[in-house]
Amino acid sequence: MNSEVLFANTVERLQASRHVVIFTGAGISAESGIATFRDHLTGLWSRYDQQQLATSAAFVRDPGLVWGWYSWRRKLVGKAQPNDAHLAVVKLTQCLPRVTVITQNVDDLHERAGCKEVIHLHGNLASARCFECNRPYLGSLPVSTEPDGARQEPPYCSHCDGRIRPDVVWFGETLPEEGMMRAFAAACDCDVLLSIGTSGSVYPAARIPKLATEQGAWAVHINIEPTEASSDKVLVGPASLWLPRLAEALV
Repeated sequence: MNSEVLFANTVERLQASRHVVIFTGAGISAESGIATFRDHLTGLWSRYDQQQLATSAAFVRDPGLVWGWYSWRRKLVGKAQPNDAHLAVVKLTQCLPRVTVITQNVDDLHERAGCKEVIHLHGNLASARCFECNRPYLGSLPVSTEPDGARQEPPYCSHCDGRIRPDVVWFGETLPEEGMMRAFAAACDCDVLLSIGTSGSVYPAARIPKLATEQGAWAVHINIEPTEASSDKVLVGPASLWLPRLAEALV
């Protein structure tokens, strides 16, 4: 479908919508300078071994290395700023009857842009929890002052004295059940879904657009290039181009 025709049809669908799901992936934050994991040229995994940094076994083996690297990532995210796409998402939440924002990203750029409620499927770098008892860590989280995440010993849990870990989903771990069920329920209930900057290849999160489509929703993908998971409804280009246009058309 021609992009401008698809854009106009999507505006009409949004204007008549009852419930919109905005589902975001790494592409929306890449425009703020946060490297993606899966980009072969600039992705974080092209420079670091995921088995050394993002698994429970890695944390048990070398907690200082893992905690230091995530402290470094927290510093990079803290320096990044919400871009025009993040700001447009906020405008959409303000001008549409009901919007559910779901993200696969572990940054807090949606919140810093002004989104009041975001379902984080893969956790959030801004929070931490105990590796042993799973209680939330309420202390302040340090950021690394060293380049590339030099070792930094994690704090200890005040309840069980276990080590504190980042509150993100590591490889081999299941997604938080409550957030996943809320996301699936929203996908099944919505009449419009905007899938932004996601490859659609990471399950179970990749089921969200499929669930919406199966229930008859108008599902549109916004990405810099079509992916295998994209439907025929693809607005090709950066999210910072298309999302502000959609928001402006609804004001």
